[in-house]
Parts: sequence; C-alpha cells; structure tokens
Amino acid sequence: MTETDGGARAARLIRNESTTEIPVHLLFRDDPDPVAVPLRPAVVTKAQVERATAANTRRTPGPAPARPVPSVDPGLVERPGRALPGVLGVAGGAVGAAGSAAALGWAGALPRIMTDLAGLDGYAGAGFGPAQWAALAGSGALALFGVGGLARGRTGGAWVLTRFGRYRGSVRRAGLLWLNPLLVRRRVDLRLRHWRSEPMPAVDTNGEALRVVVLVAWRIKDTARATLGTEDHETYLRECVEAGLARVLSRLPAVVGDRDAPVLRNAEALGDLLTRRLAEDAAPVGIEVFSAQPTRIEYEPEVAAAMRRRRIAALDARRRDSVLTTVVDSVEDTVTRLTARGLVDLDDYERKLLVKDLTVAFYTGRGE
Repeated sequence: MTETDGGARAARLIRNESTTEIPVHLLFRDDPDPVAVPLRPAVVTKAQVERATAANTRRTPGPAPARPVPSVDPGLVERPGRALPGVLGVAGGAVGAAGSAAALGWAGALPRIMTDLAGLDGYAGAGFGPAQWAALAGSGALALFGVGGLARGRTGGAWVLTRFGRYRGSVRRAGLLWLNPLLVRRRVDLRLRHWRSEPMPAVDTNGEALRVVVLVAWRIKDTARATLGTEDHETYLRECVEAGLARVLSRLPAVVGDRDAPVLRNAEALGDLLTRRLAEDAAPVGIEVFSAQPTRIEYEPEVAAAMRRRRIAALDARRRDSVLTTVVDSVEDTVTRLTARGLVDLDDYERKLLVKDLTVAFYTGRGE
C-alpha cells in the first residue's frame, strides 16, 4: 500500500465522517488456521431436569378455577296450581251449615225457638243416633271444607302451595278463590320492588376504604325457586348485593387512571357491571334484577381527609402547570415580536436576562 493511497483513504474517511464495520474473520486472515478445540457434551442429570421443570411450572401459573354458579334443584320450577272459583266454596259452606242445622234439629238439639221458626212445633227430636251423627259430621265437614278453602288472590301476588313439604303449584289468579284447605299456603309478592341498602363497606382496586349505598330494582320471576329454593329470598338478595359490590369495586379505581378504563365515578359503567353480576347470581333462585345502581360512594372518615388533601394538591399542581404554560407562551411571543420588529438587538446573555425578567413578571401577575 502506497502513501498516496493511505492519504486518499484517510481524507475520504474524514470528509465523509463515517466508518465501515470490519468483519471479525478479516482481522485474523494473516494468522494460521486456529486449532480446533474439542467440546465435551454437557451432562444433564435427571435431578436438574426435574428442578427446571418445577421452576417453569411455578413461573407459569395455570388458569384460574372457574367460579361455581349458584344452582337449585332443576326439578323445582314454577307450575300452575289448582284453584276453583270462590263461589263454590261459599256454596259448599252454606250447604254444610244448613245440613248441620237440619241434623241438629232432627236430633232435637236445637232450642225451642229454632224449632218454632222452622215450623216444627211440638217436635221432641229423634235423639242422637248413628244416622244423626253421620249427617251432622258430613254437614260439618262440608261446611269447614268449603269455608276453610276460601282465599283472596291479589293482583301482583301469588300463592305457593305445598303439602307435606312437597311443592304442589302456584296460583297467580286474583279475586275470591277456593284452594284445597289441606295444602299449606305461602303468599308471595310479585310486584316490582326497590331496595335501598345501608352504607356497606368496600375497597377499590388501590385498597382505599369506601362506603357505598346501592339501589336495587327487582322482582320475583319464579315463585317456586324464590320461596323453596332459598331460606329467605330477600336475605339472599342482600348478601348477593354485598358480595357483588365487593367483587366489582375491587377491580376499579376510585380516581381517574386510564381514560378508556371505567372508574367508580362513572356511574353508568359501574351500574352496568354490578347489574350484570347481580343478575347472574340471582337468576338461579327465581329473582329477576333490573338494575343495581350505586347512589352514593364516599371514602371512610379516616380516609376522606387524606384524599381531600391529595385532591386539593392535584388541583393546585394542575393550575400551576396551566399558569406556567401560559406564561412561557406569553414570554416567547413577546421576545419574538420585539426581535422581529427590530426594537431590541440582544445577544444570548441579554436574551436570557430578558426571558428571565419577563417570566418572573408574568408569573407573578398570573399568580396574583
């Protein structure tokens, strides 16, 4: 290689201000071939493989187990119960009462005045024989059976009928009805109902203690499951509200984080999540939930003071940042106009002093 070539290459390298990567194998092209170094295969024991497999298993968590869904007896489904018009019960009771009176008069047990009114003057009666006792018992049973089965059905209500602990049907009819008096009746309210909870404790995703009041709109859809599938459907609903509130609020922050993520201040999103969760838990027991809306969310007293100070500090920092941005824009506009119009001719030092004085003046004025 000549000196001319070296100088030209150096000048070209300085002029272009760039370098070229040199392959590593070219650095040793004048050296003899390196001696190959034999490599011994690594020996891996069975214990090392088991430890590595266990470590990978611990680092890769498996899928979370599915949450069990509440369920009741699949055969427990509402079906219509037997009910007759109440007129039949009234007629049966009247006939039984009349038969009882006639049997007593036949036996001569009615007072004299009753026999006179019935036109049986001087009738002493045949006494209580087998026939009289049978007539009296049959008439009395008919009267009790007819009157004892009378029931009043209300609009927006139903009767759940059971016998010896077995479900025999539900009656949703209104008006005067006759139901089998040997069945046990339980009245159920089918109207749309609102339940406002007491302040319930909860925590958000950051662990801040909260107190929440929830308004739930619900009604009974399946009378059999609501009355026989749970010990008390109202208590079950309250427990479901408390559990669903704890699950939903623990997944959301109380303050704004990600703009796309729902927060506790977003009442519509929070209500939708809580309603969906509560409807899933209450549907298997025959309760239909229309809405579950938190009406009040506040911090616990011991947390409210600290959160109030934090909110005030955040608002103050935001205001200061806004004021500083406005001041910087004003200073930049002022210096640009002064320089563009030729009113001042400043070097770098004088420009810095001017920017500093204008910033202090504008910021003080904005702060006041």
